Amino acid sequence: MKNFICVFLLLGSVALQAQTNLTGFFPKNISSQLNTEQQFDKQLDANVIGANIKKLSAFPHHLNSPYGKQNAEYLLSQFKSFGWDAQIETFYVLFPTPRKRVLELVSPNSYKAVLQEPPLPEDPTSGQSGQLPPYNAYGADGDVTAELVFVNYGLPSDYEILKKMGVDVKGKIVIAKYGRSWRGTKPKVAQEHGAVGCIIYSDPIDDGYAAGDVYPKGPFKNEYGVQRGSVMDMVIHPGDPTTPGEGSVKDVKRLDRKDAETILKIPVLPISYHDAAPLLKALSGQVVPRDWQGGLPFTYHMGPGSAKVHLQTEFEWKIVPCYDVIAKIEGAQFPDEWIIRGNHHDAWVNGAADPVSGLSAMMEEARSIGLLLKSGWKPKRTLVYCAWDGEEQGLLGSTEWLETHQKELEKKAVVYINSDNNGRGFLFAEGSHALEPFMTEIAKSVTDPQTGVSVFERRKAFFALMQKDPAQQLHTMNAGEMKLGAMGSGSDYSSFIQHAGIPALSLGFGGEDNGGEYHSIYDSYTNFVKYKDPGFLYAKALAQTAGRAVLRMANADVLPFRFTHLYNTINGYAHELTNLLEEKRLYSQIHNELIGKDVFKIGNDPQKHFNLPDKSEVVPFLNFAPLENALNALRTATDSLQEVYDRKVKSVNLDDAFNKFLYTAEQQLLSEKGLPMRPWYKHTIYAPGYYTGYGVKTLPGIREAIEENKWDEAQEQIEIVAKSLETFADYLLKGSLNTD
Repeated sequence: MKNFICVFLLLGSVALQAQTNLTGFFPKNISSQLNTEQQFDKQLDANVIGANIKKLSAFPHHLNSPYGKQNAEYLLSQFKSFGWDAQIETFYVLFPTPRKRVLELVSPNSYKAVLQEPPLPEDPTSGQSGQLPPYNAYGADGDVTAELVFVNYGLPSDYEILKKMGVDVKGKIVIAKYGRSWRGTKPKVAQEHGAVGCIIYSDPIDDGYAAGDVYPKGPFKNEYGVQRGSVMDMVIHPGDPTTPGEGSVKDVKRLDRKDAETILKIPVLPISYHDAAPLLKALSGQVVPRDWQGGLPFTYHMGPGSAKVHLQTEFEWKIVPCYDVIAKIEGAQFPDEWIIRGNHHDAWVNGAADPVSGLSAMMEEARSIGLLLKSGWKPKRTLVYCAWDGEEQGLLGSTEWLETHQKELEKKAVVYINSDNNGRGFLFAEGSHALEPFMTEIAKSVTDPQTGVSVFERRKAFFALMQKDPAQQLHTMNAGEMKLGAMGSGSDYSSFIQHAGIPALSLGFGGEDNGGEYHSIYDSYTNFVKYKDPGFLYAKALAQTAGRAVLRMANADVLPFRFTHLYNTINGYAHELTNLLEEKRLYSQIHNELIGKDVFKIGNDPQKHFNLPDKSEVVPFLNFAPLENALNALRTATDSLQEVYDRKVKSVNLDDAFNKFLYTAEQQLLSEKGLPMRPWYKHTIYAPGYYTGYGVKTLPGIREAIEENKWDEAQEQIEIVAKSLETFADYLLKGSLNTD
């Protein structure tokens, strides 16, 4: 297989040299666009990117830090020197910082947690003053002493196993591993089950010596490393917890903190595996299931029992300034059509990887575009480059900007193009599926710096190797287009696509940059240049990839939205739902039968040994006909629109009305009422999962209702999504007729 991949990559280099077609460009304009991109590439300098990474990560620069403000002012001055019209737009957001953090084992023996990361002589910035200590923002103030219970990764499925084993966490403090979900899910689920506190640690089996040598000898998490991070309940809504749906300008009316839905009600604290080991070792009770066992050198037990801990957190809750840097170049022909590009500038500590690697690539794009501007080139559409603040706390800067300018953005925003941390490896791309052909062409035009083939071919080879079935490997290798991932949450695109229906992309490289520095003091320039992206070559590749997306969107004659691809994707999601329902039905039938068979009983408790569920309710049949009919209408509409699109390109006449019709189309997929339990999320196709956080749920209203056995809600959501798709299909059909 390895030789097959190598041959395939060699063939990919031929394809890289031969690309000439550009979706959405009149034939007469393709050569000019390619020349512009060639000049853009020549001006990109990996050394400049590296110098920016070093400067921007030189000191801690979290929200409301002195160097955070200095960085914002530096970015502003850079944009202006490049020829952009730039300003800082300030919002005022709720930000808790720790006053007191205490964690101690009080029984059966005593241990006081270190709760800090030691500086390393090999890493000059790891001992700087001004570092935020390890903590979880938007957990509650609290002082609790209680028995300890180990809950594995703290997911709903883990609590089902605890229940079957007779373990109740009510009134207890839980300790959970980082991983398998977003960190905020763990205390949220613990809170729902009655826990009074939550501790989260990185187990070495996931993020430590089990993966390889630890920092500084290798890139993986050492025993003292701690992942800071927000536990704001962003699946309800991101942004300032006290101003849901409203921009946090200076005089905005705010909720009382106790009424803010996204602030948790129990104290939460992240710790290292050095501090976790004494707590876990003190646990008694049942031995954990085999797949719960971690990497520390002793047998894990669940508790509860004699192990008791004292957990105390106390925060200073302040309204602080949040500095978004916004830079523009006005479009020469369509100034009211905006191509928006963003990356955040705040970090938990020094943040060389997260976010400065992506930010520095974006700034190099801006510098090169500025040079194009000075040579006489101008974009047809307005470019808006944004360096967001407060992303780490809960997408604060981007969400507040979007909510403040939402009505204007709904009219003007063509697309939002996001990036975040970046490193050596493969292209990862998520976004609106109507942009798949667009991103395929871009990926085929960018050279991978390590192999010399296109990033498209290298990405494809990577995903082929991930397939276990040889037939699937071959299918992946033969694919002529790349599939965009669906968007969940965890970065600044969320507000644009999931609240406002603005098409979005999120781009980055990675996969060969694994390590344990995430949100720790060891996310430093020293670490980055040694383990993440030596020579900054993949930061330059990101600048090329995202820069092309910006330039092509800015100058396209007909905006490159292919809604046939969106239809195919949604249709696939619908099939997944019918399969999910059928799997649940079969699972229920089989297990109800197994529970009743004497052969599976151990004493009088069949569940205890075989981990069988309680007797399942009957899974009903749902009526998917409305969804299927809506999808048929959407297929007809997208096929018809594609014919109109092709004629528009051949006509060689600019049609601005048609372009506006294209880029506002995705807004038709919004539901006015939003999703159940979280109306801020209005997109009917994509949302972060209620219990997965960063992880996406597609057709989320229907999918999550089926997963939670909420059958009436599932049927209601089928109707809602069908209506949304019918509205979307009608919009596409009528719009194509009116603009043809």
